[in-house]
Amino acid sequence: MTVPVRETMRRGWCPGTLRPMQTGDGLLVRLHPPRNALTPGQLADIAGLAGRYGNGQVEISSRGKLQLRGIRAEAHPALVDELLAAGLVDEAGGDGPNKLVLASPLAGRAADELVDAAVLAEAVEQAGRAIAGLPAKVSIAVDGGGALALDGFAVDLRLRAISAEAVGFSLPGGRWLGPVALAEAPGRAARLLGGFAAICRRSELVRRMRDLEPDALAALADACGLPALAAPALRVRPEPVGLVRERDGCVALLVSLPFGRTDAEGLGRIADLADTAGTDEIRLSPWRGFAFCGLSAGAADALRDALRGAGLITKAGDPRLAVAACSGAPACARGEVPALADAAPLTGALAALLSDGLSLHVSGCVKSCARPGSADLTLVGREGRYEVILGGDTRAAATASLSLPDLVRRLEPGQDIRARLEAARHHQQVER
Repeated sequence: MTVPVRETMRRGWCPGTLRPMQTGDGLLVRLHPPRNALTPGQLADIAGLAGRYGNGQVEISSRGKLQLRGIRAEAHPALVDELLAAGLVDEAGGDGPNKLVLASPLAGRAADELVDAAVLAEAVEQAGRAIAGLPAKVSIAVDGGGALALDGFAVDLRLRAISAEAVGFSLPGGRWLGPVALAEAPGRAARLLGGFAAICRRSELVRRMRDLEPDALAALADACGLPALAAPALRVRPEPVGLVRERDGCVALLVSLPFGRTDAEGLGRIADLADTAGTDEIRLSPWRGFAFCGLSAGAADALRDALRGAGLITKAGDPRLAVAACSGAPACARGEVPALADAAPLTGALAALLSDGLSLHVSGCVKSCARPGSADLTLVGREGRYEVILGGDTRAAATASLSLPDLVRRLEPGQDIRARLEAARHHQQVER
């Protein structure tokens, strides 16, 4: 049965498969594959659909979701039919909420996880979806406690395994609660989210937990009945690319797409290489890439070499890994600068610092789609220029408004913005 085109979502909501979002280059359709997992054949099917029904541009979002761009409105029902037939739609009965839970691409597979994060993530997802009135953009991180830490992602609620039997809860502002027995964690999460949904029903201005004042957050924490918990130890920032040992003795290969983007032809090539390598599962990664699971060491090495040759990022320290950039103009109707096109020269200007850990966010407008939260350098498009923000998010105060050529010049060694970034980076390293 043909599924009719759903009304496009109003701004501030999250697009999905059945409810796409209108952008400057057509409809944007976001896929939520069941279990966040694809076979090579399914990935090849998606590549074909992206070229047949859209402009062929494919992205992986900062929440690890595939996005097909430039979908023609009249083609959307046929696209949905094919996605449903292929088992690629997971939207809680069709028009359910956006996916709530962010988990590691190797949740349930990584050998160093303290708990099975895939099982916990699914339970928390189902508990959250049952809560009426929860805003669409609410996000929850479920972290199994292994090396692929999710600490760097801005979320409303964080569950982190602190032992094989317990998890800790974290609210915005660094407030930790717990410990919570593993079996009780989904219910406790639902209680917190339900309390937050009640607050949202009383105030249209509150859409994220981080919107709450400290006193309101404290009251929400008290209402859930959990004691304060000492913050778990900080972990080393994870490498978003490389080989990871799995529980079954196999290895997984993590790679990233340059600036999180490819096209239909490139995606098809990735699917072919994955099939040749013999992977049993491809996971989408919130580091804007893929995890190819269930490989032997030899197959993983061969696949890594092949994907490097296909233009993917396979080496730790690649400066592009530290850059988040949205499409910008003209692909996005809200974009005030060509953010994606400008990301390459900006990355080149800051390559050494980016490889050393500096973070760069190039945003076409104030919406901050590519990177929720702050970055060491945030650039916000406004009327063809960039507002320069040091150590903040897109809504923080800017220190300058510059054209791209002037900005690149002032990022050169010895120039003022470069010097301030170097000083801030040195201070961060000393503090660690």
